[in-house]
Amino acid sequence: MKKLFVIGHTFPEPSTTAAGVRMMQLIDLFREFGYQITFGSTASAMEKSASLEEMGISVESIQLNHPSFDALIGELDPQVVIFDRYITEEQFGWRVAQTCPEAVRILDTEDLHFLRKARELAIKEGLSVSEANVYTNLAKREIASILRSDLSLIISETELDLLQDQFRISSEILFYLPLVTDISILQQAESPGFEQRSHMVTIGNFQHAPNLDSVKWLATEIWPGIHEALPSAELHVYGNYAPQQITQLHDQHTGFHIKGWAQDVNKMMQNARLCLAPLRFGAGLKGKILDAMRNGTPVVTTAIGAEGINGKFPFCGAVEEEPGQLIEAAIRLFSNENSWNMARDQGFNILRNRFDLRLFSETFKRKLEVLNNDLHSHRNRNFVGQVLHQQNLQASKYMSKWIELKNRF
Repeated sequence: MKKLFVIGHTFPEPSTTAAGVRMMQLIDLFREFGYQITFGSTASAMEKSASLEEMGISVESIQLNHPSFDALIGELDPQVVIFDRYITEEQFGWRVAQTCPEAVRILDTEDLHFLRKARELAIKEGLSVSEANVYTNLAKREIASILRSDLSLIISETELDLLQDQFRISSEILFYLPLVTDISILQQAESPGFEQRSHMVTIGNFQHAPNLDSVKWLATEIWPGIHEALPSAELHVYGNYAPQQITQLHDQHTGFHIKGWAQDVNKMMQNARLCLAPLRFGAGLKGKILDAMRNGTPVVTTAIGAEGINGKFPFCGAVEEEPGQLIEAAIRLFSNENSWNMARDQGFNILRNRFDLRLFSETFKRKLEVLNNDLHSHRNRNFVGQVLHQQNLQASKYMSKWIELKNRF
């Protein structure tokens, strides 16, 4: 049986983060492909972490800058290793390459961190996200990690285009694999209708800067206009790890309710008539929008929120940039049943045509088989990656050895 070793910066929390959903989807795919899976992390499992061991997945605690990792991965001898973001590849990639040189090394980018950070900085400086400077030191680190890896999983077509067109990275080491949905369980006919729903929702993990900014923007510039036009409507704000600056926005009189963690995202979305996602910056795909579409809930968002979602298909609601436009779109979709029904149906159509699991699983499986069967030729075609790996291996190796000795004494 083939073996997969996943190195996680943290344990996946699929009930609180899109990154957690993503990791569990990857794990499910490899289980379907027949792999025996081990998950390792330097972090500890949290209250809302997925119960990996109950799924038959082995869990290992690993240490930074410690030879015990070499012994562990040598004993596991995996055919495939996944790093859950560029940081884990920086920390452990050289050790994997040294101990298990025949293992396929896969980087799951989740989203491009350097793109998200560049856009965040642009907003803070009063610029548009299109003016964001992506040629940063963080970009150098993340792109170096992509080049060192045998394959990088890219979640958004926008990011795929950026890497190929702007940074000239070969398509051979990139693979588009978005967040996916099992369309066979999509119950469009059973989705609650317009009259069965009430209020609006937004959701997002508050350790993620775009979500924090979005809710503050909602509270100060968007919700007051919606509340004035729809005084009986409420906005329910869901998300784990809310800091005081978010909890203090709770206002019973204006219908702005901070609800905390959503135990059942699907039920929460199905009860709502509209999802608000006014994101001013960010990257990748937005899990909240995919959740909304899956549950028949129209969405009002920005171009950043809609990025990579609808492709050539009509969006599942409205995409606007200015607070006034967002307010008008929310009022229209919340109040007009015909517009609401059209947006709901467009969401289901997007899922069927762009995020159906069956569109990607077999193609990804074949890509893995090609890599496993012809890894040396694949690496030779990405010779720059080999050069970077050689340089990084030596630098990381001797720094790590220095830290090992320092800790010992």
